[in-house]
Amino acid sequence: MKLSPNAAPVEPGDLLIRMHNQVGAAVDVTGTRDSSYWSCHGCGDGYSSIDYHVDTTRTRANHHAAECRAAYHRLRR
Repeated sequence: MKLSPNAAPVEPGDLLIRMHNQVGAAVDVTGTRDSSYWSCHGCGDGYSSIDYHVDTTRTRANHHAAECRAAYHRLRR
């Protein structure tokens, strides 16, 4: 299986947690402990509402990482 070229993107200054999806693309949880969000460097999906505690965001990001098989996206938001 080919691994993602997005396995080690530049770390944002507010990075709290970095996990990886099934092919190694980074899934980042950023923000603060009380106001965080997640984004996937493989498919471009994420949750940008920053009203969630890091525990909730981590759970959602982990669930996404466990199922996502995207290695690279070219979508612009």
